[in-house]
Amino acid sequence: MEHTITTFYQFADLTDLQEWKSRLEELGEKEQVLGTVILGKEGINATISGPEEGVRDFMAFIRADERFAGMPSRSTFTSRETFYRLRVVIRDEIVTLGVPGIDPTEVVGQYVEPEDWNALIDDPDVLLVDTRNDYEVELGTFKGALDPDTQNFSEWPDFVKDSLKKSPKRKIAMFCTGGIRCEKASSHLLQNGFDEVYHLKGGILNYLEKIEPEESLWEGECFVFNHQVSVTHGLKDGQAVLCFGCRWPLSDDDLSSPDYEKGVSCPKCNKELSDSKRESLRERQRQVELARRRQETHIGRKMPVPKASVKTPPPA
Repeated sequence: MEHTITTFYQFADLTDLQEWKSRLEELGEKEQVLGTVILGKEGINATISGPEEGVRDFMAFIRADERFAGMPSRSTFTSRETFYRLRVVIRDEIVTLGVPGIDPTEVVGQYVEPEDWNALIDDPDVLLVDTRNDYEVELGTFKGALDPDTQNFSEWPDFVKDSLKKSPKRKIAMFCTGGIRCEKASSHLLQNGFDEVYHLKGGILNYLEKIEPEESLWEGECFVFNHQVSVTHGLKDGQAVLCFGCRWPLSDDDLSSPDYEKGVSCPKCNKELSDSKRESLRERQRQVELARRRQETHIGRKMPVPKASVKTPPPA
């Protein structure tokens, strides 16, 4: 079965969070839409998957609100399993930077279209910065990009203070997967004394969709936040797989290592896993394989309510 995968985000003033959560959960169940939707006072950020018609109706519902009427989105298609359930969560930030007062709706860097990106980053006066986390950079990045070596986006302010402010180059070009981190990161830089800040419009996914491989400066695959794991040019499925022990994408060398155990561990985490964690992952993998042989869904499957747990009123 082919799944439609759609990513989208929009910074907007959103206060009716609980109402949005309830309505999206109800609609997601009706339309068989899975994935993760993050709601916050600053807007919405999501990656969802499901039948093409269901995803289309889900998006139409959101865009019916004038705050999201012009919200862009990007869709790809895959036969792989993507998500196992729908999670609609409410957070303080739709992408967590942890710095109060950063508002991309008020100040943001200059957007650069994919067709103009190569010329910008070829400029020797430009410092090219990858705003993503270490496990994402591991799988692929733009040639010559500076790796901030962060484990999560909340470490970005420390990277700026400890490294970026010390660079002699003040012309900054940055990129991320879909664009949302760059909007916040560029807003943060502008409020910290950087005058000339650029970011790739629509992120790496937009670049890979529009730029032909022979013209591309991208090297490797792009990590995506679903069980598709990675994509390449044309947004085609990549070859990467994920380690469930540490959540890192794995290379061919990792997969051929004696420290790799499918669904359990890889060379990066094998020696760090506790016995209880290892056995838990092995049991999970056994259940996944059994469910696959029965052509059933294991992870995310709704379990029936045991009869004994259903309370009935006492007789009158």
